[in-house]
Amino acid sequence: MSTRLPLLTNDQVGPPELVAAIRQRRGGELIDLDRLLLHSPAFAQGWNDFMGRVRTALQVPALLKELCMCGVAALNGADYEMQQHAPLYLKAGASQAQLDALLRLGNDLAVAADPVFDATQQAVLQLVVEMTRQVKVSDATYARARAAVGSDQAMFEVIGVTAAYNMVSRILVAAQLHP
Repeated sequence: MSTRLPLLTNDQVGPPELVAAIRQRRGGELIDLDRLLLHSPAFAQGWNDFMGRVRTALQVPALLKELCMCGVAALNGADYEMQQHAPLYLKAGASQAQLDALLRLGNDLAVAADPVFDATQQAVLQLVVEMTRQVKVSDATYARARAAVGSDQAMFEVIGVTAAYNMVSRILVAAQLHP
């Protein structure tokens, strides 16, 4: 299946300074998502700046960030997002069993309580489920996640990563960008 918007070729992307900044953040190559975003250079610039910070400048541990990212991808059926982040989730310290459980999350919300995840991961994953599926988070889920992550900054960052990757997944799914 092709994307709803064409992926821009190397000859079509621009402006050059923006493309260079995106390539630098990506380690030299544009990915298909970039080739979609560059349909709007202003949007691509804001995305590159914002998502670059979300990916690299937060204090919350990489394992929890990637748990949020992969959880959102699974819940929203964003296969492209999952393909990009599953290896990073494993690299951050997740087990294959944890990744396998996350892959079932979109069809089985009980996965958020799977004992393959520790108590902190379960609390964060339940927050991800509620934020993604119903936007509103119950007081009990919020309190449990806040206690688990240990600080207001970490809590805000978990919420922020989850919100940011809901944006990512919604663009990917609406544009039908698949692996």
